[in-house]
Amino acid sequence: MEYKQLGRSDLRVSRIALGTMTFGRTNTEAEAFEQMDYALAEGVNLIDAAEMYPVPTDPAYQGNTEQYIGNWMKARGNRDQVVLATKVAGPGEQISYLRPDLHLDRANIRKALEDSLTRLQTDYVDLYQLHWPDRVANYFGKLAYKHHPEKDGTPILETLQVLGELVDEGKIRYFGLSNETAWGTMKFLQLAEQHNLPRPISVQNPYNLLNRSLEVGLSEVMLREEVDLLAYSPLGFGVLSGKYLGGARPEGARLVEFPQFARYISAKGQAATEAYVNLARDAGLDPAQMALAYVNSRDFLGSNIIGATRMDQLRSNIASVDLQLSADLLGEIEALHDHHTYPCP
Repeated sequence: MEYKQLGRSDLRVSRIALGTMTFGRTNTEAEAFEQMDYALAEGVNLIDAAEMYPVPTDPAYQGNTEQYIGNWMKARGNRDQVVLATKVAGPGEQISYLRPDLHLDRANIRKALEDSLTRLQTDYVDLYQLHWPDRVANYFGKLAYKHHPEKDGTPILETLQVLGELVDEGKIRYFGLSNETAWGTMKFLQLAEQHNLPRPISVQNPYNLLNRSLEVGLSEVMLREEVDLLAYSPLGFGVLSGKYLGGARPEGARLVEFPQFARYISAKGQAATEAYVNLARDAGLDPAQMALAYVNSRDFLGSNIIGATRMDQLRSNIASVDLQLSADLLGEIEALHDHHTYPCP
């Protein structure tokens, strides 16, 4: 396993991180334990969760993911071996059951963190992330930004101040952003510097061969400001494995169980996927491993968050850290990207 310091922090994180959003709905607690045991044994130390997990979110399942992780750390006695990351939800009608008036303000963040700490059975979180902004912005695939400052929620400075309080209290070590834009990231950095508050060390955004849109503006911010990417959906919900090509819908596959996650199976997405899958196979590579190895190779990457519902998928995904793509193959990937540019932003 490879490791690097995350942003300007002293957190040394594995190149591959374990995503857990299937724990507690798709995956049982026993299966979650098996995945975490294997990942840790392979050198994966960053485990990423969220208060709203598992996904699809539902009040009947919410909190199971963190509970499973907490039970596992308690049973194994390994809290000191884990870089533990979780998230506080931003505003959204779909998750209004979490708290009455969802915003990234003092009351919501404190309540969310206390509940997460209880479920995780720990006194602190290594990385606490804002799951999405408290304003109208381009995230979750939204294009053509429309300016609605009248809909802005909690001022960023207030959010930063409460995060600073939680760092001072020892309840979180660092904080990160998620589903954030270049402007939002810079604003957090600017206010942190102006007011002597903690700066974000990471941005967790989607990044994969079908969606490299963050390279337009956010990647420069991350590299210049030393804020690392935590890449989620590196396989586009498994689409880049090729298992859905030709209209195939394997029994038990995630997009069969939850067809609402159709972001990466548009006509453009399928055409691009077919091209990347054929390129991998012509090179004698597993398509999923090639897609992950590409993400692993990016200079702005802190950690690549993989997720799996089965152990064979997990083993293959973690093994991608050992795959180094040749300069010629990287050139062919770029040629395909020129033709299939951001098919699924």
